[in-house]
Amino acid sequence: MSVRVKIPTPLRKFTAGNAAVEVEGANVGEALKALDAAHPGLWDKVIDGKGKVRRFINVYAGDDDIRFLDGLETAVAAGAELSIIPAIAGGC
Repeated sequence: MSVRVKIPTPLRKFTAGNAAVEVEGANVGEALKALDAAHPGLWDKVIDGKGKVRRFINVYAGDDDIRFLDGLETAVAAGAELSIIPAIAGGC
């Protein structure tokens, strides 16, 4: 199933500047693996050594944070949109 993955600005160096990439995958994990196959290096920026989404990265399937769904096993339908969103901290 074709899934559109929105890429945040800090990770666009891996996608030749593309803000979104179309990949195939039946769930979030498959889509992210396909993304890494097409654009090597992205997996390690999003997923930690234990196979979980990194602490300061959020992945959304549509409007839902996958941490509150089935994580990387969250199913995605054809035409779904995933968003990789780095957490922002700081300020006064």
